[in-house]
Amino acid sequence: MSIKNFVNDHFKHFNAASLLDAAKGYEKHLSEGKKMLISLAGAMSTAELGKSLAEMIRKNKVHIISCTGANLEEDLMNLVAHSKYKRVPNYRDLTPKDEKELLNKGLNRVTDTCIPEEEAFRKLQKHVFQVWKKAENEGKRFFPHEFLYQIILSGELEQYHEISAKDSWMIAAAKKNLPLVVPGWEDSTLGNIFASYCIKGELKPNTMKSGIEYMLFLADYYNKNAEIEGIGFFQIGGGIAGDFPICVVPMLYQDLEKKDTPFWSYFCQISDSTTSYGSYSGAVPNEKITWGKLDINTPKFIIESDATIVAPLIFAYLLNW
Repeated sequence: MSIKNFVNDHFKHFNAASLLDAAKGYEKHLSEGKKMLISLAGAMSTAELGKSLAEMIRKNKVHIISCTGANLEEDLMNLVAHSKYKRVPNYRDLTPKDEKELLNKGLNRVTDTCIPEEEAFRKLQKHVFQVWKKAENEGKRFFPHEFLYQIILSGELEQYHEISAKDSWMIAAAKKNLPLVVPGWEDSTLGNIFASYCIKGELKPNTMKSGIEYMLFLADYYNKNAEIEGIGFFQIGGGIAGDFPICVVPMLYQDLEKKDTPFWSYFCQISDSTTSYGSYSGAVPNEKITWGKLDINTPKFIIESDATIVAPLIFAYLLNW
């Protein structure tokens, strides 16, 4: 039995039914010729979502991605250092001393997975510095993801590949030149490294295009691609990766007074946050109506579950696996 048939046959109630409804809604949205944005918060790249997201990109099931700086870089870190990653199934039992020992071994923990600093961060650092410096010397400026696209397409990283290239969503995105938005990129390892070079006087801050410039790009993208009925929004987690891009609609409609701007035309949120805590991640879809992001009739879905389980299942459904 295929995954799609299994979900159709067994996901009948509660969050399982919400998953099925959201998947069918996504499928319908694409069948009507509309585009879809996926936002990635949390540690989805370290959770190896690339195994399904890369195929979603190749099959044109997603047209633009908004992600954190961590998700941008951690897909490539997994690509070049996978064998050096260490899984810690008993992470809940770790003492402060145990955590310090992991640090001393150069292992940075993300829940049950430790990323090796030397093999992952530092291996990429020398390559990104070269493209940063080259751009500066030529008087050019690029977005964070564009620099990584340059490295990927140059083939420089192929010597380090430790997983199949087909399982890297960043490789799939680079090959398609998929539009990306990376709000708050400074809050990432490569963002910190870039800042350190600026402090040392080896790079200039304006070599990197800014978050405001990402919003200008996104506004132009939405204007050109939303047409009459808008673009869909598939939100994994919440945070800045979700709130930054969804705000382009009220910005166009309210601040620029473009009254013909369509609302987002589909919305799905996978989150384990509770709405009563006041977080964006836990805000129910209807709250977004008050901010001018969604309309009354926008198809809205919320799946209150673990995104590392739900997102691959929905992607598998859409890919007919």
